[in-house]
This record gives sequence, C-alpha cells and structure tokens, in this order.
Amino acid sequence: MPLPSRRTRTSARALRIVGTLAVALVVLLSAGAVVAVREGRAAGFLPERSWGPWTDARIEGWSTHVRVNTWGDAAQADIHFGKAEDLTLNANGKTARATSMMRPTVFTLTPDGRLTARRLSTP
Repeated sequence: MPLPSRRTRTSARALRIVGTLAVALVVLLSAGAVVAVREGRAAGFLPERSWGPWTDARIEGWSTHVRVNTWGDAAQADIHFGKAEDLTLNANGKTARATSMMRPTVFTLTPDGRLTARRLSTP
C-alpha cells in the first residue's frame, strides 16, 4: 500500500484550514445579522409579519399612524395633515425626527413607538 505523498497531506491540511475559516466567517456574519436586526438597524429587511398593527391617533391636528416591530428595536410612523402634507418617520434603533413645513411642528418617534409633537413658535 503506497504512502500518501507530501503534496496530498499538505493539500488536505489546507482544505481543512479553508473549511474552518469559512465556517467561522459564516458564524460571524450570522451573529452580526442577528445583532443588526435586534438593534433595529436592519428594519428594512424584516418581514412584514414582524410588524405589529397600525395604531391611529390625532396629535396637534395631525392624523398619525404608528406601528412597532416585534422582532427588533424599530418603529414606523405615517403622519398626515389632510392632503396638504405627509411625513414618514423610521426609528430604526435610534430616535427619528422630522419637521413639518406647513404648520411648523417637530415630530419625534422613538424605537418603542412613542410619537410626540411640539409646535414651533412662528417668528
């Protein structure tokens, strides 16, 4: 029975090292994806079924619709002032803010779905 050549042993070792590195890379990338989803940074990649129902309210004369993601730290808000102005906020892991142009109001949406409004004084 012939003995394995030195070249065969070296290539088998190289294949094992490459395989181990590939598995480690897949594990690290998967862990990074899980962290990104949990922190809300990848909310655009979350499936529709992970979002809770829209809740409706009126704030400072504005019609608001807010929903919170059940998988990660993210919330979305659609804000309307009739047909005159529409705002959209996405709080993906951090607080989002927008200012309306028509009636100067600053809207703040937190990742837990809390929407607040503050009227700006007109000069």
